[in-house]
Amino acid sequence: MSDIHTYHTQVQWSTQRKGKLATKGMPNIEVATPIEFPGGHPDIWSPEHLFVGAAEICLMTTFLSIAEKSKLEFFNYTSEAEGTMEKGEGGLQFTKITIYPKVVVGKDSDVEKTIKLLEKAEKYCLISNSMKTEVRIDVSVSVRKES
Repeated sequence: MSDIHTYHTQVQWSTQRKGKLATKGMPNIEVATPIEFPGGHPDIWSPEHLFVGAAEICLMTTFLSIAEKSKLEFFNYTSEAEGTMEKGEGGLQFTKITIYPKVVVGKDSDVEKTIKLLEKAEKYCLISNSMKTEVRIDVSVSVRKES
């Protein structure tokens, strides 16, 4: 695998404060100013949602890679994330993102291992490491007993 990766996107304005985010070979995403801002639109992805989502997705994909290499068997991974935006010296900025991953494992003995793998994923998530925003996780691991 190369040490340099380049990603290309294009944005095309459509109307009002809306546009389309595109990249070759993938579906377009409708994007807009969020509803909290003047002229914002509800129910459309905003840069703010995508920013928080990027950290959340990266945690998941990093965890999946580490879990696979560690031979961790689990039944489910879900998460929610919350980004806090505040007015600072340079204007509005994200000051914190908290990700709430929930993993379901099959054995009590995998709970601590899963927590450690999630913490490792947090440490090595390249998106979070590229942000100046503080990113933390609040982990929940549960055990599903086979009947």
